[in-house]
Amino acid sequence: MDLIGKALTMSHLVAYQDGSVVSKTLIDKTIGTVTLFSFDAGQGLSEHTAPYDAFVQVVDGEAEVTIEGSPQTVGAGQMIIMPANKPHALKAVKPFKMLLVMIRA
Repeated sequence: MDLIGKALTMSHLVAYQDGSVVSKTLIDKTIGTVTLFSFDAGQGLSEHTAPYDAFVQVVDGEAEVTIEGSPQTVGAGQMIIMPANKPHALKAVKPFKMLLVMIRA
């Protein structure tokens, strides 16, 4: 599906799948990426670090985002920035969708 120049509903671009994490890259450039994810309840990303700040916008549902051991609940309509080089993880409290923006400059 060509996304450029069209008004689209973000939450419709990735579907939930039982027991899975689904991702769709919307923009992939040298300077950064924009990726839409869906997570079934209980699914997540294990603790890791990244060399760049990561902007997360929750589109639907609710997740627990842990940054340097400190958990926070983030829900639909909320955002959080995960800082570069700091351990972070996330887990779906209930099914949720998020937009992840990574800028590498």
